[in-house]
Amino acid sequence: MNTIEIQYHKTTHTKFILGSYEGELCLLDFRYRKMRETVDSRLRRGVSATFIEQDNELLQETRKQLDEYLGGGRKEFDLPLKLIGSDFQQSVWNALLEIPYGETSSYLELARTINNEKAVRAVANANGANAIGIIIPCHRIIGSNGELVGYGGGLPLKKKLLDLEKSKHANLAFDF
Repeated sequence: MNTIEIQYHKTTHTKFILGSYEGELCLLDFRYRKMRETVDSRLRRGVSATFIEQDNELLQETRKQLDEYLGGGRKEFDLPLKLIGSDFQQSVWNALLEIPYGETSSYLELARTINNEKAVRAVANANGANAIGIIIPCHRIIGSNGELVGYGGGLPLKKKLLDLEKSKHANLAFDF
């Protein structure tokens, strides 16, 4: 049976679950989010695998890069990713990867990016189904009116992440 190797990683404000499959990161998500079982089931079905709690070099490097980002010292991640979802979901997640550090977008702008302006609600659902948070920056999506909208890690954490990316002295200003 195939396995997705998982580890947990605790920071000051949240606890993450990380997972890798065949040398690619397929999971970096909030351990206690509401959609936890839905996301995990999609991953297990998508590669016909079970979860096993086991560390590896990729998960170690992911923790290192995540901590560097949360400390304000990293703006881009350099990790191999495995996107497990429908073609539509993957198109949304790839479009999210194009949103630069420190900038934001909306569901409508994201729908336009994938040339499907009428699919705003589906784009929002795909955004919410993202299993590789932070790296695939779903936290950079805000409402068309500029307000913060749903986030698996909660809106207070979303605000902290957006503030972190806008701060010139992020490593001095935040305690993750």
